Amino acid sequence: MSIAFQKTLTLIVLIGLGIFLKGKIINEDQVKGIKSIILDIALPAMIFVALLKIDINPDLLILPILAIGFNLLMMVTTKYLMPWFGAETDSPAMRTMILLIPSLAPGLTCFPFVVAYLGDDVLAWAALSDIGNKLFVLIFAYLVAMSMFYKHHGMNKQSNVQKVKQLLLAMVKEPINLVIIIAVILLSFGLRIESLPTFMSESILMMKDMMTPLVLLFIGIAVILKWDQLKMITSMLVFRAGVTFLLSGLLIMLLPLPTEAAVLLAVVFPQSAVSFWPFAHMSAVRKLELEQDKLKKTPTFDLELGINLLAVSMPFSTLLIVGVFSSGTYFTNYLNVLLIGSILVVASLLPKLLKKVLASDLSFSNATSE
Repeated sequence: MSIAFQKTLTLIVLIGLGIFLKGKIINEDQVKGIKSIILDIALPAMIFVALLKIDINPDLLILPILAIGFNLLMMVTTKYLMPWFGAETDSPAMRTMILLIPSLAPGLTCFPFVVAYLGDDVLAWAALSDIGNKLFVLIFAYLVAMSMFYKHHGMNKQSNVQKVKQLLLAMVKEPINLVIIIAVILLSFGLRIESLPTFMSESILMMKDMMTPLVLLFIGIAVILKWDQLKMITSMLVFRAGVTFLLSGLLIMLLPLPTEAAVLLAVVFPQSAVSFWPFAHMSAVRKLELEQDKLKKTPTFDLELGINLLAVSMPFSTLLIVGVFSSGTYFTNYLNVLLIGSILVVASLLPKLLKKVLASDLSFSNATSE
């Protein structure tokens, strides 16, 4: 059994175990407790360690720029094309997808396979690319989530200065953002994770190691898959994968990438699953809404859709990345990448187009018969 396939099974087993444990969860407070451990302990520890391990080569600074460019382009694409998949404009579902679809979680669904197939050197490139993605999911996505919150609840009467103050205050209160600030300060003094006292670094590393299993178990526990929603999520992910292949194909065609390994990285990195971090921001927004009675009944985001999208995205992206690596040199040719991307986009949109055409023909037939 290949390493890649075993890794895929590991993710699926942990999510399945979470689904099994769903029956053991007596009340919602237990689920909130697991989420709090993830958001306030495990996730900040993982971010802290990742930041303190960054070793930036000036020649490779283009990589995070390309990554954040991808995030922003996918956000625009999501905003204007997701209505095809049944999400109404300016609805909780649409706002949820605008934040989640462009995000990437390469640590869970990409990095393990990059190491297995391409080696540590290419993993370093992937980690550097992830800096741009981290800026998007940790900071930009948070600002967008709070902006959506203000707009949805009609809080536009506040001055820009007041909004900025509230955003900054809320950001500083978040454990994720606190550790980013601390990590940046330590890096500015040339300190790394190894520079910390042993008891402190080992404690942080142990907290970081909780992240992956806890997230997968939480997804299994919290997921509530409905058939109609599952169909929509699958269509969205196929569309996302198709657009991503098209963007990767254009990148490979336009930029002279040095090696086949670099080409494959350009193909698989954007195919990573959606990130848990925007969901964390949406959860923080929901917490603010629950603190005020008048905001409880009109949520800004659809957290059920968000957790289900996370649940389906992980195995979907993992299998897709394994497929790319298992295909030999097929995806090193940009024409093949563009072809696969086009097929996936058409496959995701075709059922919607056929449905519209049939509805139009039916309306025309009814009008004619009358």
